Amino acid sequence: MDWKKPRVLMYHMVREHIPGAKFNKLRVKPAEFEKQVVWMKQNGFNFVTMQQLEDHWGQHPEKTVAITFDDGYLDNLEQAFPILKKYNVPATIYVVVDRHERDWSTYKKAHHNSGELMREAKLTDEQVVLLAESCLIEIGSHTLTHANLAQLDDKECLTELVQSKQLLEQMINKPVNSFAYPFGIYSARDVEMAKQAGYSNAVTTVEGIDRDDADLLQLKRIKISGKDSLFAVKCRLRLGQRGL
Repeated sequence: MDWKKPRVLMYHMVREHIPGAKFNKLRVKPAEFEKQVVWMKQNGFNFVTMQQLEDHWGQHPEKTVAITFDDGYLDNLEQAFPILKKYNVPATIYVVVDRHERDWSTYKKAHHNSGELMREAKLTDEQVVLLAESCLIEIGSHTLTHANLAQLDDKECLTELVQSKQLLEQMINKPVNSFAYPFGIYSARDVEMAKQAGYSNAVTTVEGIDRDDADLLQLKRIKISGKDSLFAVKCRLRLGQRGL
């Protein structure tokens, strides 16, 4: 895929690995994250938020990339943000409104009941506001409860989408137009619901790089794993998926 097409990168946490933990692939070590950011800066990448990506869709310079984080973990502020600030790199964080004391990994697969993600510290509301006011971070919605939308009826789905948007907007006193489907699980109904709720762009977990005619409510992302080497990240940026 040529460099004229923008890339959207998907992260979760920026923190050290936990020995023997199940979800270390969601944890990118701070030193590795900084290596990735430095490499992109040195190679002329243009960084944007998801709102900026939408606003100028099809008109961005080559090597445009949007960094995104899912869920709203505390390390996004304590570990990732200082690196982003150091290199003046914007990013988008998709925040779950009711994010504390929730083991949402079980919402996808019931046997993922270790409580590992529930024990991860999350951003407080005050910290979300702090990030939103930084001029580097865009706050997006990741639903009220990190719901598995496939398990909800129409009313419940719309509630998750609308109320999370409204509550985040009240919290940060800014529009929230960007959305991420929890677990990447979504259907045509959910895309329509996102539109009804007032979102103008949304990301999935479908791996790849979108073309100019992409549906802005079904954007692909490049997953950055905590187990990826810098070489693997370079391959993913070039190809949009895991290298050969």
